[in-house]
Amino acid sequence: MTATRTDASAARTAALSDPGYQAFFLLRTVFTVAPILFGLDKFANLLVDWPVYLAPWLNDIVPGTAQQAMYAVGAIEIVAGVAVALAPRFGGWLVAGWLAGIILNLVTIPDYFDVALRDFGLLVAAVTLARLAARYAGPAAGRDGGA
Repeated sequence: MTATRTDASAARTAALSDPGYQAFFLLRTVFTVAPILFGLDKFANLLVDWPVYLAPWLNDIVPGTAQQAMYAVGAIEIVAGVAVALAPRFGGWLVAGWLAGIILNLVTIPDYFDVALRDFGLLVAAVTLARLAARYAGPAAGRDGGA
């Protein structure tokens, strides 16, 4: 039993010193926490007045007000953050797809191209998370999902 515990400890230490695993862990943490926090803020508008980020053409087709649309957006973002925490191989792609939709929305609003460009960088990072999760959170990563 001691040898097994030592082997597991050595494997864990090796994983923690692996730059690829460190990148996976950092991205998984950020893409868990940020969507949940920003999703929660869609209900409070403490960080920013979120409804101004909804393109007018989208506001015309969604039912209700722009703020009500942000409630739905917030709920989806919270689910995406939880998905990254529980299943990063799926959650990374979910966040990337969600960011693609946000980018499409933003490029149709004048003066929001800088935010769209920032979100493109986040999309690339979410795809990177999904690809790293294929190695570090897959079946071969162990029972704990590589975490």
